Amino acid sequence: MICSSNMTFRRDLTQLRPLAAAVLLLLAACADIAPDLMPIESAKSSLEAGDGLAAEVALRDMIAGGVPRSDVAAYLGEAELLQGELVEARQWLESGKFSDDTRGHGFHMLARLEMREGNLPAAGTAFDKSLAVDRENAELWVDIGRLRYRGGEQTQAVEASMYAVELDPQNGAALQFRAQLLRDSEGMAAAIPWFERALERSPEDIGLLADYAATLGELGRARDMLVTVRKIARIDPANRRIFYLQAVLAARAGKFKLAQSLLARSSKADRDMPAAMLLAGIIDIENGNYASAAQVLERLATAQPDNRSVRQLLARALSLGGNDRELVYRYGEIASRPSASPYLRTLVGRAHEALDQRDQAAPYLDAAAKRRSGNLVAVQSGTTLDVAEARGPTTGFDALALVRARIFNGNPDAARGAAAGFLKRFPGSSDALSLAGDASLAARQFDEALDHYGKAAAIRGPWVLTRKRVKTLQALGRDNDALAVLAGHLVGDPGNAEAAGLLAVAAASRGDWPNAAIFTDHALANGRVRDPLMLSLRSEIALRLGEVDLGVEMAERAYTIQPMSEDATRALAIAYRQLDDGEPLAAVLETKLRQMPD
Repeated sequence: MICSSNMTFRRDLTQLRPLAAAVLLLLAACADIAPDLMPIESAKSSLEAGDGLAAEVALRDMIAGGVPRSDVAAYLGEAELLQGELVEARQWLESGKFSDDTRGHGFHMLARLEMREGNLPAAGTAFDKSLAVDRENAELWVDIGRLRYRGGEQTQAVEASMYAVELDPQNGAALQFRAQLLRDSEGMAAAIPWFERALERSPEDIGLLADYAATLGELGRARDMLVTVRKIARIDPANRRIFYLQAVLAARAGKFKLAQSLLARSSKADRDMPAAMLLAGIIDIENGNYASAAQVLERLATAQPDNRSVRQLLARALSLGGNDRELVYRYGEIASRPSASPYLRTLVGRAHEALDQRDQAAPYLDAAAKRRSGNLVAVQSGTTLDVAEARGPTTGFDALALVRARIFNGNPDAARGAAAGFLKRFPGSSDALSLAGDASLAARQFDEALDHYGKAAAIRGPWVLTRKRVKTLQALGRDNDALAVLAGHLVGDPGNAEAAGLLAVAAASRGDWPNAAIFTDHALANGRVRDPLMLSLRSEIALRLGEVDLGVEMAERAYTIQPMSEDATRALAIAYRQLDDGEPLAAVLETKLRQMPD
């Protein structure tokens, strides 16, 4: 005997993982953890600590001791939810037979169960019953907010998050939810103070710490992220989320072999997250595992067909792996669209060259060498107009297809009507608001578009939405406001190289060369190091600041990457003119520039 207490097991242990159940039951019987607590208080304490099994043991002992089932059903349902035992949780919660004191909590837990299983209308019904008992419960409003967010009522979700904090300014769950929504709308930096307030309240909440660590990583605060990850490891050494977070750190430091090893040790649930799949693709590309990278990125591209970053990474993996036919088949048509990036066009062009199809390669490579206008272009719908019209805007996907098809086919007013109808049905949806903005912008209703975009950005502010807001402000002649929106996005998303590049161009156009240098260097350091346009701009900035050697170096890099680029050719000619012996080379480049087709 390990201890002398009499132990009575009142549950069929086959329903639990045998070893874990035996150990925890033994510890529960032997350990003197809180001798002054009543059994129900001990169970609640375990639930608050996230220990569902310990709570279940205590609660089942109460039932065996004569406590009515209705007095503990709500808490047993919560204990099963914490353990991921959804079927057993339903057995305790679905009947709704709770005591008067636990009725509000019981329906709250039933709502959580319905959300876990994707039954959103049933979750809403359960939340209504819980609210009828207790309307001033911060965590209840957090979960209502999460339900609203999932159901497309994102404006109402934001309102719920604010009300939860108002009810209990020190509630960790409410502060964390507010941080997450601010991260979506205002960027990473805006969320940090809210995460830190939540951690003051719940310093050992593993989920909260992991969320905080990931946000620090996105901000480039690697040292602070590492400190947080180590804290998670001290609190819960067996938590496999640690390995995913460490893999992110290793990849950011360029240690891709280590990152691959760490990611392999994380849980399957972590590896199946879109962010982890993207990370896995990047790691495989950097480690030369191009087939593996293509495999994981193809899965992600299927799930997120409009994600340009995923598309370009998959194209890169296919190109590096020599899968030229697959690359041309998958992206040939997309690369020919006006919205295609120069990088994707270059990859498709080179794939045609590798297949000895030089005539087909030329249009892609020529288009890639030309400077993009910077204007927004209509994104071609994957659904033809007649099919989209037949389906109508019944779902979010169908509404998107219909509005895009009408815009692309030159009927923005009809697109605006369809988008307005969809927005009327889902007035709190950021997607519906953004879609309405697109239709208004296409119809040149700029004030209306800006209003829609502003409301969408208050919920979620991805880069593509920021670009649309900037273009709309510029169309209204509000250039300073456009720059403020750009700068705000970069503060919240400091790794955004495109935003930094646009700010660099704006600073250069105003003759603000020192700030133009700062923004250009930031863009180069965050992914645009092989962008001929950005390198050419950096060359001009360096020359303006009297840094001739740097100006020549940047221009030569740009020209080496894209010798058919007018910007790169012009930048190198100008740079060589600054050298004592550079005039002959500059003259050759100027001749080439004059002979380039318009």
